[in-house]
Amino acid sequence: MLRRLTHDQQILVLALGAGLPGAITSLVILWTGGYTAKVQWTLTVLIVTCLVGFAASLRGRVILPLQTLANLLAAMREDDFSIRGRTPDRDDPLGAVMVEVNALAETLHQQRLGAVEATALLRTVMEQIDVAIFAFDPGQHLRLVNRTGERLMGRPKEQMLGRTAEALDITGWFADSPRVVDVTLAGTNGRWEVRRTRFRLEGQAHTLLVLSDVSRPLRDQERQAWQRLIRVIGHELGNSLGPIKSIAGSLEAMLHRDPLPDDWREDVERGLQVIASRTDALSRFTAAYARLARLPAPRLAPVVLKPLAQRVAGLDTRVPVHVRPGPDVTVSADADQLEQLLINLVRNAVEACLETGAGEVTLGWRTTRHGLEIWVDDEGPGLANTANLFVPFFTTKPGGSGIGLVLCRQIAEAHDGTLRLENRQDRPGCRATLTLPL
Repeated sequence: MLRRLTHDQQILVLALGAGLPGAITSLVILWTGGYTAKVQWTLTVLIVTCLVGFAASLRGRVILPLQTLANLLAAMREDDFSIRGRTPDRDDPLGAVMVEVNALAETLHQQRLGAVEATALLRTVMEQIDVAIFAFDPGQHLRLVNRTGERLMGRPKEQMLGRTAEALDITGWFADSPRVVDVTLAGTNGRWEVRRTRFRLEGQAHTLLVLSDVSRPLRDQERQAWQRLIRVIGHELGNSLGPIKSIAGSLEAMLHRDPLPDDWREDVERGLQVIASRTDALSRFTAAYARLARLPAPRLAPVVLKPLAQRVAGLDTRVPVHVRPGPDVTVSADADQLEQLLINLVRNAVEACLETGAGEVTLGWRTTRHGLEIWVDDEGPGLANTANLFVPFFTTKPGGSGIGLVLCRQIAEAHDGTLRLENRQDRPGCRATLTLPL
C-alpha cells in the first residue's frame, strides 16, 4: 500500500507513523487519568496539532529541496543555466549537493557557450571559404549548403534544401573520391575537385561533399609553364637566329660589292657552314623537346634491380663505375624507362668525374620506410647551381640538350617516385637519389 503513494505522501505517512505511538500513549493517559474535560480536549487538540504540524514540516523540509533540484535540472535540460540553488552551509549534505549542482550548471554553461561560439565560427568560415560544401542525409536529401555552393549551383539555398541529389542533378558527385569533374551548371562552368566523406548526426550516417575549384590554379600553372617554355624557346631561337641573320646580312652585302673580293668564296662557305651549324642546333633543340613531350606512360612489370644495375654500370667505361651490393629487390616499374633513367644519371656522374680528371662512380640501393632508394655518387666538382637543375633546356655542359634531368624526373614521377640531386657531405661530388615505392 505504501509503495502506491508518491514520495511526499510516503514521507508524510512515515512521519505520522513515527509520532503516532507517543501521541496515542499520551492521549490514553490523558483520557484515563481523571482530568477535567477542558484539560482533556485542550491537550488532545495540542497533541494532534503538533503531530500533524511536525509531520507536514518534515515533509516540506524533504520535498522542497528535491523540487528545487528538479527545477534546476529541468532548466539545464532546457539550456537555461541562469538559475542557481542557494547554498547556506557548504558542510551540510544538502548544501554540498547544491554546490555540485551549481558547479555542474556553470560547467555546462561554459561548454554550451563554447559550442555556440565554435558553431558560429564554423558557420562563418564555411560561408567565407572559397570551397563548396554540401551535406546530405541518408536519403541523399540536401541538409546544408554554404554560400560558395549556392554560387556553384546558381540558386539560393532555400530552393535546394530538402531536395534530393537526383533532383539537383549532382548524383555523379557521389562516385569515388577524390576526383576532378567538369561542372557545367547555371552558376559556373569549370573543373572542380570533389572529395566525399561521411559523418554521423543524431545516430545517422550523413554524406559531406567538398568541392574546390581547380580551374584557376590549373590555368595559372599552365600560364606559368607556357611563359617559362616561351622564354626558353625564345632564348634558344635568339641564340641561333641572331648569328644566322648577321651572317646572311654580311654575305648579302659582300655579294653586292663590285668587284667581288678575291676570297669571297671562302667567306660564303664559312658563312654557310655557320648557318648550317646553327640550323642543326635548332633541329636538335626541337627533337629534344619532342622527345620530352612524347614520354609514354610506364608499362609496369616486375623488375629485378640487381642485374639491371649491373647492366647499366657496364655501359660506360670512361671511368670506373662500381655497383655497391644491396638487398635483392624486385620493383614494379617500366624496365626500359627505369634503365634509361639510370643510364642518364650514370652518364652525368661519369662526365662530372671527367671534369676533375679523377674519381669514380658508385651505384647502390637500399630499402627504407619510404620505399626503395637508388643512388648514384660521383667525385666531380659538385653542383654550383641547384635552382635550375630541372628547368627544361637548361644545361651547363657544352653541347648539352638540357633535357636529361627533366626526362629523369618525369620518369620518376610517372612511377610515383621522386628524384633529387645534392652535393655530397663526406667528399667533393654529387649524389643523385631516386626513390621508388615498393
